Amino acid sequence: MKNYKLDKDEQELLSSLEKGEWKPVKNMKALIDKYAEYAKNTLKKNQRISIRISKQDLIGIQTKAVDEGIPYQTLITSIVHKYVNGNLVQSPSQK
Repeated sequence: MKNYKLDKDEQELLSSLEKGEWKPVKNMKALIDKYAEYAKNTLKKNQRISIRISKQDLIGIQTKAVDEGIPYQTLITSIVHKYVNGNLVQSPSQK
């Protein structure tokens, strides 16, 4: 067997495997299919949506986008992405 130079992370993984710290996974095929679907969906092209919001909210979003120097659509996308991933935090003034 060839000796390969492993980086620190690879060495830790190999050591963990050799110590028997890894456990078999039930339904491996189902998990592979599930994560393959996640990967496929991640690579999909963005999709367009239509939403209705008040004129006042749109003006507020556009103003904040100008302050940040980005298009308002990009700001909306960022807000939605943060919300979906649980990273959208409420500002102290709104609590």
